[in-house]
Amino acid sequence: MSKEKIYKMVAKTFKGLEEVLAQELTELGANDVQIERRAVSFVGDKALMYRANLCLRTASRVLVPIAQFGGEKGKRQKITKPEDWLYEEAKKVEWSRYMTAETTFSIDATVYGETFRNSRFVTYRVKDAIADYWMEKSNKRPNVRVTEPELYINVYIANEQVTISLDSSGESLHKRGYRVANTEAPINEALAAGMLLIAGWKGQCDFYDPMCGSGTLPIEAALIARNIAPGIFRKSFAFEKWPDFDADLWSDIYNDDSKERDFKHKIYGSDASYYAVQQAAKNIKSAGVGRDIELRQIRLEEINGEHLTPCEKRLVMINPPYGERLASNKDMEVLYGKMGTALKHQFAGATAWIISSNAEAMKCIGLKPTKKMRLLNGELDCQFNRYDLFAGKRAEHIHRS
Repeated sequence: MSKEKIYKMVAKTFKGLEEVLAQELTELGANDVQIERRAVSFVGDKALMYRANLCLRTASRVLVPIAQFGGEKGKRQKITKPEDWLYEEAKKVEWSRYMTAETTFSIDATVYGETFRNSRFVTYRVKDAIADYWMEKSNKRPNVRVTEPELYINVYIANEQVTISLDSSGESLHKRGYRVANTEAPINEALAAGMLLIAGWKGQCDFYDPMCGSGTLPIEAALIARNIAPGIFRKSFAFEKWPDFDADLWSDIYNDDSKERDFKHKIYGSDASYYAVQQAAKNIKSAGVGRDIELRQIRLEEINGEHLTPCEKRLVMINPPYGERLASNKDMEVLYGKMGTALKHQFAGATAWIISSNAEAMKCIGLKPTKKMRLLNGELDCQFNRYDLFAGKRAEHIHRS
């Protein structure tokens, strides 16, 4: 791929974040942006591919398709021996354009449909095709390496349509590189950023996360507020090992901080757990955003005017416990009830967003959501609700507005 060549790419994401990712890509200058299943396809050059890896907040990886074969999208075709057909088609790929016989590689496969049901079997057959390609070409087999290979290969099969791509990211992009400490079940960084972008967060007001855990939401809020590229903390990307890697182009993109901006407000993170606050402090320091985030150990219901700076508006975002592990449903109902009371009385005038997979507990918040969305947090199907908070009765608020 030359620097000037224009080619198609696919940015993978998480369920519910497709539209947010499409907007990110549009703002990066991508062309022909199309929303797909947990992915967004787009067109651009090598520079855009580098920027996408560095700057996208809601993507998990950026793929560059190199071969596609099989039935048309959404249409079925009859294949008598699908495993042999997959092997032969994968072997036709001109692998010498992307690797040598000495290149270590790994394959990640995702399959949908009835023709191919076992992603591991797909991985084996494509691996065999690549190995036999090189045996015939140079009488030498490249080695598979599960961790830190030189080439990441992605195989995606929907019914009989097969797409083989090079993974330009390597490790998932949600692994920013700043996380040095964890609490139990920390929220995915890309999901946290997506939630903030859905809420319209750009750093235009104060932000508060009163159940901050290891600090992911406050950190992502700070990175967005200052427009700091989320990939700046990563040690490497997979494309840096590609034969056509342009080190000068990458250096220019990586070191360009011209789009970073000032942030004049404050981000607050708090948690009832001393341990969580300590872990959050480590991650905030690692991300270099300590000047923007104030941490404290305090229960949500104990927060009052003394703990909040006066401001006209405020964004509150909460990722509370879902009760999936140890707590009883009754405990969760009590917790969510306290959460609703605290929001109504301590955060009047703010906009709050809450994510949870516990639908029954969400009913105990006692506030009427003004917007509802569905998001996937790991394997958990979650509600992501917006609440417009105001003092007094709702009817009076509607009448005044």
